[in-house]
Order: sequence, then C-alpha cells, then structure tokens
Amino acid sequence: MTKDLHTTAIERPPVICIMGHIDHGKSTLLDYIRKSNIVEGEAGGITQHISAYEVEHTTSTGDKKPITFIDTPGHAAFAGIRECGTAAADIAILVVSAEDGVKTQTLEAYQCIESAGVPYVVAINKIDKPAANIERTKISLAESGIYLEGYGGSISYVPISAKTGEGIPDLLDMLILTAEVSEFTGNPDLLARGTIIETERDPKKGISATLIIKDGTLKAGQFVACGHAWSPTRIFENFKGEKITEATFSSPVRLIGWNEAPPTSELWQTFKTKKELESYLSELQAAPIKFSGPAEDFGEKKVIPIVIKADTIGSVEAIQHELKKIEHERIALKVVFSGLGDITESDVKYVSGTKDALIAAFNVKLDAQAQALVDRLELDNATFSIIYKLTEWIESKLVEKTPMIEVEEVLGKAKILKFFSSTRDKQIIGGKVIDKEIKVGHQVKIVRREVTIGQGLIRELQQTKVKTDSVQEGFEFGALIESKMELAPGDIIEDFVTVEK
Repeated sequence: MTKDLHTTAIERPPVICIMGHIDHGKSTLLDYIRKSNIVEGEAGGITQHISAYEVEHTTSTGDKKPITFIDTPGHAAFAGIRECGTAAADIAILVVSAEDGVKTQTLEAYQCIESAGVPYVVAINKIDKPAANIERTKISLAESGIYLEGYGGSISYVPISAKTGEGIPDLLDMLILTAEVSEFTGNPDLLARGTIIETERDPKKGISATLIIKDGTLKAGQFVACGHAWSPTRIFENFKGEKITEATFSSPVRLIGWNEAPPTSELWQTFKTKKELESYLSELQAAPIKFSGPAEDFGEKKVIPIVIKADTIGSVEAIQHELKKIEHERIALKVVFSGLGDITESDVKYVSGTKDALIAAFNVKLDAQAQALVDRLELDNATFSIIYKLTEWIESKLVEKTPMIEVEEVLGKAKILKFFSSTRDKQIIGGKVIDKEIKVGHQVKIVRREVTIGQGLIRELQQTKVKTDSVQEGFEFGALIESKMELAPGDIIEDFVTVEK
C-alpha cells in the first residue's frame, strides 16, 4: 500500500514579513526581537538586502513558539523586493510610526500585502517618542483605507516601542494567534519546496541563494532547481551561517553552488537525484519560450545604453525599478546588460560602440581591465553604495547628454487694425500691441482665425510718426512688414525667435 504522505501534515511555524515606510523602525524592531545589536541603517544608506532569521518566542501562556522573520527594505526603491517578501511570508507586520502616521511607502507596503492576500497586523511604533500620538495614527490609517479594530474595521494592531521593547511581547503573541487561526501546516516527509528571497555572487564561494522552506525537508545529497538555475545541496547554511545537512519548514537556508543566479520571488523545488533534475531541465528546455510585455519603442528619442552590475539580484532589481521612473522628453535609457559581481572588460564591450553609454556599479567595482577600457573609450562610469545617489548620477548624465533642439519662443503679439498699402512683398499696416512687445528686425508669424498662414519680417516701426526700435504692450503703431502673404485687418502677428534648448 502506498503511504499517504499528506496525512503526516503538522503545524508549521509562521513566516513573518516586516514592512513599512523608511525610518519607521522595521530593522530596529527585528533587531530587538532577535536580541542583537546589528541594525541595518535605513537613514541615507537604507537597508540594502533581505535577510531572514528564526526566533523562539515564549507566549503569555508559557508555550515556546518558533517564528521566522524576513527583513524587507522599506524604501520605495525596493518595491520589487517587498513583493518578493510577501510571496514568501505567511503573515505581514505593517509598521507605522506614531509620530509620522501613514507615508508613501506605508501605502505601497499595504497595497503589496493586500495584493498578496496575506493576513497582517499593524504595529504602531515609536510610542516612546514625545511626539507620538496613537489616536492620530489610527485616524491617519483610517483615512488611508486601513481600518483598525475600534475604527471601523477588524485589523489587529499593537502599540509598541522597538527601542524600549514595550508592547513587543504582545505583538509576538498576536502573530502566534494569527498563525493558529490561519492553520499553517507542512509535511516533513515531502521533498522541500519554497521561495527564493535573495541571490548573491561571492568571488570566492560563487553564487548563493537564500531560500525559505514552505513545505517538506531539505537534505544533503539532493538537488534544488528554480527555472533553469539549479544547485546540489552539498553546501547549505542556517541563518547563523552554520553549515547544516538538513532543514525543514519554515527555515531560512542559504544554499551555495548554483550554476547561475536563480530569480528572486520565484518558487524552487527539490529533486532526489541528478537524473530527476536533468529530466526536469530537459522538459524545461523543450517547452516553448513565451515573451510577455510589449517591445520597447523609443520613437525618435536619443537612446542612452547603460550597464548595471551589483552585489545581489535584489539590488539589481531595485535599481531597475528606480530607472523605470526616469522619464525624459528627448532621451531614453536602455539597460543593455545587468548582472552580479564586478564589472569586467566583456561587460564594457556591450556599450563600447557609443560614447554616450553609462556604466554603473553598486556595491561592486570595475576590475582593472574594465577600468582601463572605459578610460580609453572615455565612457562615463561610477560606483555607488546608495541607490538614490546612483539614480541622481544617472539623471545628471542624461541632462548632459540631452540633444539640443530648435524651439520657437513668442516674444510679443500685435493685432492689425488697418491695411494701408503694399509694394511687391512690402506692406504698410497699422496695429496695436496686445502682448509684451514687438521689435524691428524680428520675424513674425501671421495668424488668421487662429491658423498660421505665413511669415514675415518687421522692417520698420513708428509711433506717432516717429521711428522706433520697439513698441510695448497697449500702444498703437505703424509698421513696414516684409511678407509674401497679404495682411488684413484682424490678423495677429506674433514676434518670435528660434532658440536652441
């Protein structure tokens, strides 16, 4: 008789995702929970990488309950990573400052949680601050469509101080209660599967990925695959960096030895043997390739190619997310290559054919050969450790590389009141300046019934039969206009110049 593995499903520890606006205290909260002094700075540098940790919480009833936390960056640049976090998470904590209330990234995080369909708890943080106002924060949440218990909704909330620890045991109790109600389960007898939350490339160790196990047990001697990327389970570590040979749900695991960087926020699965893995890869290779999304159409815009490399996939995704926000009327930015690790000579060759190319490195560097090539080609390049500094640099370079175009600027307008005479292409008219001023020697457009019908040149101007170089708004004048188009009373002449911008 075949054993029904699903009958052995047991309670699974919840995976918690902490989300919210920059500087509202997410990393400080996680730091307090795991009793560590390592806090990823969000001020300026912002939290750059996702990390996952396991803790054991003793509830108010004395039960010891394991919880896994995913630390997701809170800055807007990491919207893609936050989505990845909720894909791996069972429950979310939405952290809101009792000083500031709802901010832009608060709403983005909330929308991400809602779209993921995971239960969540609101943590009203910084209640130890003098300017803290819990009631005002509740109102701010309600005005943003986040309705707490007692304020028109059913969303649980806990006032806390991530600095002093006040309210944090209550928050953890609330998470355990939410998990019990949701009944998260897993089967330790199954082959492990879960979500990839981060990928890194180390010059010595190679490519590694942080996995969250959502079901089953991962053991040494197996193979893990995500898309075309795969790795033997020869070297894997727990969140402390300790080498292990087995892990089960809901543990975070760092697996080292991938053939290529697996995509983040994607599901991974396990195979017992290399033969099973190869069969899976063969089927994947035989499957038709599907393309999604429209092809890029830059129209008549000048295209600036850029190469981006960073230390992690998450950083690359965050940078690309920011670059999509850059809009320019005359110029388009095209990422021709992105990847992990230091920028090499071969990376530079992707853009060696254009002097306008940009090369950006984030938490990595250009190797000696790459630097020599960009210096010889005189290509703009820079390295950064803060994303908004990188995007500011790119925006400034786009301004420098923007092509000049000729534009017409209207300097003044006049209405023709009377037509006196004409000789060949020269006409004498009388009129009144109705906007700004008109000047001798300037070109004019002739507008009739709001349609431009021709152009001309102001040869001479007179006021009270005295020659003048210009006439101001509100004054009448006589003029000698050179134009092949015959002027008529009611026409508007627009004094204009052509300039490069």
